[in-house]
Amino acid sequence: MSITLTDQDKNTLRVAAWGAVSLLAATGGTPHKAATNASLALTSATGPIGHVLATKASEIKLNGKTVAELADQVLPALTATMNLLTQQDRAEADNFRTTIAIAVDAAARPRNGEPSPAATAMARKITAALDAGADSGAPSTGQDRPELQKAIEEIVDSGIAGLTLRVRDERGEWVGSAGVAELGGNAKPPIDGYVRIGSNTKTFTATLVLQLVGEGRIGLDTSAAHYLPELGLDERITVRMLLQHTSGVFNFTGEHYPDGTIALGIASAGTPLANEWADNRFRTYLPEELVEFALSKPARFEPGTDWSYSNTNYVLARLLIEKVTGRSYAAEMQRLILGPLGLSGTIAPTTQSELPEPHAHAYYRYDGDQGKTLDVTEQNPSWISSGGDMISTSQDLHTFISALVTGKLLTAELLAEMYTPHPTGIPGMDYGLGVFVKDSGPGGTVITHNGGAAGHAALMYSTPDGSTTLTATLNYVDDSALSLGGPFQAANQRLVTEVFCGGQTDPAQPTG
Repeated sequence: MSITLTDQDKNTLRVAAWGAVSLLAATGGTPHKAATNASLALTSATGPIGHVLATKASEIKLNGKTVAELADQVLPALTATMNLLTQQDRAEADNFRTTIAIAVDAAARPRNGEPSPAATAMARKITAALDAGADSGAPSTGQDRPELQKAIEEIVDSGIAGLTLRVRDERGEWVGSAGVAELGGNAKPPIDGYVRIGSNTKTFTATLVLQLVGEGRIGLDTSAAHYLPELGLDERITVRMLLQHTSGVFNFTGEHYPDGTIALGIASAGTPLANEWADNRFRTYLPEELVEFALSKPARFEPGTDWSYSNTNYVLARLLIEKVTGRSYAAEMQRLILGPLGLSGTIAPTTQSELPEPHAHAYYRYDGDQGKTLDVTEQNPSWISSGGDMISTSQDLHTFISALVTGKLLTAELLAEMYTPHPTGIPGMDYGLGVFVKDSGPGGTVITHNGGAAGHAALMYSTPDGSTTLTATLNYVDDSALSLGGPFQAANQRLVTEVFCGGQTDPAQPTG
């Protein structure tokens, strides 16, 4: 698809882009540094918008203008630009949004330390203006893709309380929702509400580790014990094994063995100890505490000899990130991923129990207590740490997975490492580094990770070239038996079939 821009359109793009930089310069109080850092991002933009942004907007000047006056001029221009580009070419709209996000992050960040509160607040306003334009320029929901609306309504009928779906492909963008945001209510889940994304967190964490590999601070095939000698790790375990789940380290949320036996872990959702977790869901676990517990248990297998999903691997990855950078996991996530991509709706919460508005509610049903159901929307997520604690939205998940697969976060060489699959024993689902590499049958290969976190879940899929993405959020009633595990897997397969396979089921793929 190509775009057609009039001279007025081009002027609007320049005012929006260079004006966003000027806003941050005026807000942050370091105009020369901000202009230098951010102009590098704007002048390196690619595609049709790159040619437009190479020329600075003459209308944007700092001298004599207040922040409020600049905002009145710039924020509407940002929304208008996103509206214009979204209607003509979604990829160019995403390109513009990513370019502005990188420039804004550069402008807001001082030489040392964190951005000022004023700069952070202005960055959020800029992101909101971009998103408002994207939403207003997107196709209407539910009318032009009836097969998708039907699919999510049938998924809700299978027992899921509520579901929202965002699809972007050659036909544009479609968003829709079905079910309820709250048990006993009538309101649908908010289209871009906040949700606990569970193990989608692992893709963010793995990307962060690989970025540090790219910076030369971590060796992918270096022993993890080299960086974390204080933990007493098996020296054969490499960083790659942590990201690939081939370390053999005990899963601190418990292990299920092929012979049917279970080794209990800490009290956590979706396990036989889920009632205990629900009663103590505001408890704080330190990452070191989770690792210490796991390492006190026998390893599942010798390092590198098998594959088994273990949340412990990603808590170790978090500790590794913090050790080599000297900064918190959340700060590094902001520096390398959230800030550059403008993911204002994504949070690495650590111990905070609240979920921002708007959001759908998550629930847990007690065992042996007359089916008593508890609202667990608020909980301390430290029990799952960097293996599953993040909060996001379907829009931010789309932005993240699109940027990841199109090389905006990792080099081609590191993406190839991420995509190199290791057999898991799950039909059609091998594991790379923080992502599943799924054979969808008629739809070819898709890059994915999904996750559930005690009544909330999120899905994230993309073709390797980013031309088609699917992100979804779910809310449901969880229990210790994972009673909705079957419907959840069936929902995954149904959506993949509709979006990536044109509704055609591959008979070789499982349906539930």
